[in-house]
Amino acid sequence: MTVQAKICGVTTPEAVRAALDGGAGFLGFMFFEKSPRNIAPEAAGRLAPPVRARGAKVVAVTVDPTDAELEAIVTGLDPDLIQLHGKEPPARVREIGQRWGRGLVKVLPVSEPADFAAAQAYEPLVAHLMFETKPPRDADRPGGLGVAFDWSLLEGRRFARPWFLAGGLNPWNVAEAMRISGAPLVDVSSGVERGPGLKDPALIQAFLHAVERG
Repeated sequence: MTVQAKICGVTTPEAVRAALDGGAGFLGFMFFEKSPRNIAPEAAGRLAPPVRARGAKVVAVTVDPTDAELEAIVTGLDPDLIQLHGKEPPARVREIGQRWGRGLVKVLPVSEPADFAAAQAYEPLVAHLMFETKPPRDADRPGGLGVAFDWSLLEGRRFARPWFLAGGLNPWNVAEAMRISGAPLVDVSSGVERGPGLKDPALIQAFLHAVERG
């Protein structure tokens, strides 16, 4: 099975180039003010043309976005996919899909087996699911914290949509994470950074090589 990777929170041409040269299938642009990877829609739009030219998917990463925020993102970036990383209920997810006509990625926080039950309500509404480490109660953002959950919780599970494994992945553990979880897609952000929000092209390449080797 060929596993595809998403490099999330890119903000520079160098990071985009490293991700594309390494074979990333998805590049994520973060629209969330509390994130060190936050970027303006117009700035993301200027980084996106090479992504499309190489056949990778442009992903707008959001957290409980308002209609006005989504309108600005769609106008400035024209994403292939909108990632919903907040507490968006199924009705809101359906509304976003219908209004903006983009494929959706719904992120579900995980810490125990019971957390996977939420996937069933979202599967008819989205192109992809993403399983991310459930953040601590005092966290000021829902992801990008560099913490992994127990990958064996996913072992043998089947879902109606292709799904991403996220949370605490890096070049040194992604192969094991893929083997244990059976993930068809993987997502990395802080695991390829030399500091908060500072993507390291060498780490991006190392991560993508590790995914390719499996």
